[in-house]
Amino acid sequence: MTQDDDVVRVGPDPHPLTHDPFLSPVPPGTGWPTDPADASTPVAHTADDVAALAADAHTLADLDARVSVCRACPRLVEWRETVARQDRRASFADEPYWGRPGPSFGDPDADTLIVGLAPAANGTNRTGRMFTGDASGDFLYAALHRTGYASQPTSVGAGDGLELDGIRIAAAVRCAPPANVPTPAERATCATWLGRDLELLGDRLRVIMTLGEIGWRGVLAATTTLGWVVPRPRPRFGHAAEATLHTPTGHPVRLVGCYHVSPHNTYTKRLTPAMLDDVLTSLRH
Repeated sequence: MTQDDDVVRVGPDPHPLTHDPFLSPVPPGTGWPTDPADASTPVAHTADDVAALAADAHTLADLDARVSVCRACPRLVEWRETVARQDRRASFADEPYWGRPGPSFGDPDADTLIVGLAPAANGTNRTGRMFTGDASGDFLYAALHRTGYASQPTSVGAGDGLELDGIRIAAAVRCAPPANVPTPAERATCATWLGRDLELLGDRLRVIMTLGEIGWRGVLAATTTLGWVVPRPRPRFGHAAEATLHTPTGHPVRLVGCYHVSPHNTYTKRLTPAMLDDVLTSLRH
């Protein structure tokens, strides 16, 4: 159960839902619920690798698998795995930690995409699902259920039966960053994964909602690189701010801003449940 001493844990520890034992970080293809990758999934070690592997991903399932094993940003790899092995929150100390990038989650036929900032160290980095396992996720999924996008109001972890209808969730950065602050180089590398998500969703995509300004910037960076038409001057982020982008085929996509569902915003009432519900409801228009 330990490595070198009784602080560094690698497992195996029992999964909180299935009770199957897993190492931390979780090796791909070892049975973690909904793990999109296996031992043969190609791994990106550099930004150039990300570009090549993203371009060669022909389905969202292929893309999610490759995202989930990415090792292109050394600082992020070190941090996410250090948390998984030895810096776990005390309340989760006996659980296995995913310790890998967070793949996108939701309906593969979605016409709506939510883009957040990055996984939380003891949230997605533990559970393997975007916005799951922390207060931010609790706030978001309750709203998704109230507005008809989620099959249940809670998201506990991969394997809990949650399904999304018509919506997919991604992030501008896929690994938990130290102090929740990714570097510009890390954001640029991960924008390639996001760009491929947008390409594979294609012209069925109607609307993108960003949670926070970094998600907003990440979408604008990815779409600009893809050759989308972005309004000038460049749209500015704000709660319920809107802009219309156009894909290279001329297809319009609404870009909608929303304050991030972080505890800092929700505890201070900068973002209330009613405010989030209003933005989510507007996405259907």
